Amino acid sequence: MNKLNKMAGMTLIELMIVVAVVGILSAIAYPAYQDQMTKTRRTDGKTELAAVMNAQERFFTNNGTYTATLLAGGLGLPDANSDEGHYTIAAAACGAGLTQCVALTATAVGVQAADGNLTYDSLGNKTPAAKW
Repeated sequence: MNKLNKMAGMTLIELMIVVAVVGILSAIAYPAYQDQMTKTRRTDGKTELAAVMNAQERFFTNNGTYTATLLAGGLGLPDANSDEGHYTIAAAACGAGLTQCVALTATAVGVQAADGNLTYDSLGNKTPAAKW
């Protein structure tokens, strides 16, 4: 009869232990998740920089110079944004001018802005090196 009267359940201490464990796990997991999402969005910028650099090299082969104009009249790209919209791409002369070198800059926008910008030039220099 004692077994029927005894109620089963969790004590307050057991519940507090579960809450503490969940809190500790989320304190570790959420920053790791945010870091991984930043790296994933950075890939969007790097992919777009590589695609624009390929278009710049084709333009150079045909015209003997690079172009700072990415849209109509230059490379003819539909826009100057990465596919996912986390970066805006711009081109500028580097070194001795557009006949020798072009530098592409991917400016981070929105949630990616805290990660900073990426640059890639036609000489193969990529900065910041730690993000490539």
